Amino acid sequence: MDTITDFSQLDLNGTYSYADYLKWRFQERVELLRGKIFRMTPAPNVKHQRVAGKLYLQMSQAFAGNSCQLFFAPFDVRLYNRKKSLKASKEIFTVVQPDLCLVCDGSKLDEQGCNGAPDLVVEILSPGNTKREMKDKFELYEEAGVREYWLVEPNDEFVLVYVLNEEERYVTHQPATKLARSTVFPELCVDLDELFSYPK
Repeated sequence: MDTITDFSQLDLNGTYSYADYLKWRFQERVELLRGKIFRMTPAPNVKHQRVAGKLYLQMSQAFAGNSCQLFFAPFDVRLYNRKKSLKASKEIFTVVQPDLCLVCDGSKLDEQGCNGAPDLVVEILSPGNTKREMKDKFELYEEAGVREYWLVEPNDEFVLVYVLNEEERYVTHQPATKLARSTVFPELCVDLDELFSYPK
């Protein structure tokens, strides 16, 4: 496939790989979920940006001096189905850009981003992305082996923390409304009153 310079040149019903993705040269941000193109929502609203910024600061402090590395969007994460051998799967069909992700295995990082599952992924819900984050990407993160997945709901001011169990399926507790605590990383505890406080 030749270099694509305009989003309209793509077939939204087609199936694309990461090799195709690397040839796209247009301004729209997109993700690939099992080879299907999903346009990212327009620039996040002010509330989304405030929450993302505050969360990044709290997480940076929690992991200061830790070998794990924290990244924020736009940052490409290539995901694989754990049940399939990486060598057997020569082509990549899922590329996502989580709002925040924590990578503890430095060998997964390269110039293009993260090649494999981060240890922790945070997605902040916005109008228009709820189904994608709560269903489509939930299933992909679980399948790829992301150890912990946080869904942040700024409008209703709660956080859902999903953790992989021994059966490699996500389990969660009641929505966190005061403190969001990580199961995988005990040093991470986010004060939600502070996270969701905004200038009047």
